[in-house]
This record gives sequence, structure tokens and C-alpha cells, in this order.
Amino acid sequence: MPIKSPSPQAGTLLFSWQTDWMSLVAICVQLLAFGWYLRSMQRLGARGRRWSPYRAASFIAGLAVVAYAAEGGIAHYDESNFTVHVIQHLLLMNLAPPLLAMGAPMTLALQSSSRRTTTWLLKILHSPPAQLLTHPLVALGSGVVTMYAYFLTPLYSYSEQHPVFHAYVHLHFLLAGCLFWWPIVGRDVLPRRLSFGARFVLVFVTIPWNAFLGLAIASVTKPLFAAANTLTDTQAGGDVLWGLGEVFTVCALAILFVDWAADEERRAVRADRQLDAALAAARASPGGAGDPP
Repeated sequence: MPIKSPSPQAGTLLFSWQTDWMSLVAICVQLLAFGWYLRSMQRLGARGRRWSPYRAASFIAGLAVVAYAAEGGIAHYDESNFTVHVIQHLLLMNLAPPLLAMGAPMTLALQSSSRRTTTWLLKILHSPPAQLLTHPLVALGSGVVTMYAYFLTPLYSYSEQHPVFHAYVHLHFLLAGCLFWWPIVGRDVLPRRLSFGARFVLVFVTIPWNAFLGLAIASVTKPLFAAANTLTDTQAGGDVLWGLGEVFTVCALAILFVDWAADEERRAVRADRQLDAALAAARASPGGAGDPP
């Protein structure tokens, strides 16, 4: 009989990779995304335009997080250790999406593609479905509903017994995270441009939701999936969900603060240039005032 909630081994977490057919398909998709990004950077460079290495590093790091969470050593325990499973889903929903978003892949696609492809992408970006999906309430609701519906309903135990559905859950968590984080920390131009105030509010709103969910799981009196997890492991997973979720929230707030400060600095520089231009025009006009004494 398999041991319930086996203790994760460092060697397995660091060096093990899943080789089932779903993992191999996922790896191929991630490699295609990696190759597309590099090729798009090359096309942009051939046009004499430089792409930010920080954006490239962020996108590649996001792909690496997805690969590790879905096919790496942590995935070895996602059907047996609840705490590790929680960490896996947090990586897919709260770490990989912000990294991918800061890589600005849509902007790269628009700048490196042909005119026809660019026109097609812009139509998609400004379509009603895209505007709906980027609405802040939809983004927030998708994240909250996904977490609560998965962990507090029979969906969790069902996914543990059905590998194909389990793989879909990984994809769903990733997409829900992208919907939430892209308007907040992304560098792409989206159909809805949120103010920094709205972004801060969205992130702050997630704090009590994460805390309530973590506390709810940490307070259960029986495992969510008794066939594979112990009660202690399940309760520990709730604590990790709360604590690690807040760590990601603090990191997101730090990124937002840096972006806000940089935006304010750019606004100040722009205002100074406009003022200097207005003063120069005034001095150059007939009867304009000269330099102050």
C-alpha cells in the first residue's frame, strides 16, 4: 500500500522529470514558445531595434517555472503530497504568470511580425472577448473562483484520480493566473489599461481571499483526499497556501511600487521638457520675454 503524504526528497525535487505523454507534450509546447520568443527577438534585431534583455530573462524564467511546476521534480509528488501540490499550483498561478507578463510577448509579437499578422493580432486585442477577459472583475473572479472551487469542492479529489483532468487543471491555473497578473504587472498594451491605483487595489483585495482559503484548509478535520494525503499534510498545505501566497503578494506589490515610481519619474521628465519647450517658444516669439535677470 502506498505511503500517504511521503516526505519529499531533495534529489527527486531537483533532478526528477516526468516522462508521461502529457508531460512530453507540455515540454514541446514550452520549447516552441521559447524558440518563438528568441526568433522574434532576432527578427526585431534585424530591423535595427533592440529588445530589453530584462524582458527576455523574465519570459524565459516564467517558462522555466512552468516547466518545473508541471514536469519537474515537484510534479512527482503532486498526487501524493498535498503541501507540495499547493506549492505547485502557487507556482503556476502566482509566479509563472507575472514573469511571463513582464516579458511582454504580445508587444514583441506586434513589433516583430509582418503587417498582416500585426493587424490580425490588433483585431484580437481590441475584440469584445479580449475586453471582457481583461476586465479587472473578470480577472479577479477567475483567480478566486479557481482556487476556491478546486480546493473546497470534490474537484481536487477527482483530479487526483484522473490524470488528464489533472493536466487540464494545471493549464487552467496558469491561464487564470495570466488573466489576473497580465493587467497588473504586464508590459503589454492591453484593451484595458488599468491605473496604478486600480492595480494596487486588485492586489490588496486578494490578501483576505488567500487568507480565508488557507485558514479553511488548515482547519479541516479530515484530508481533502484521504486516499493519498494525511490530515497533517493537508493542514500544513493550508498554512503554506496562506503564507506563500502572501509572499507572492508582497513581491507583486514591490514590483508595482517600482513601476509606479518609474512612471512618475517619466511623467516629471516629460513635464519638464514641455515646460522648457514652452519657455523657449515664448522667448523666440516676437515680443517674447527674455531670460530672467
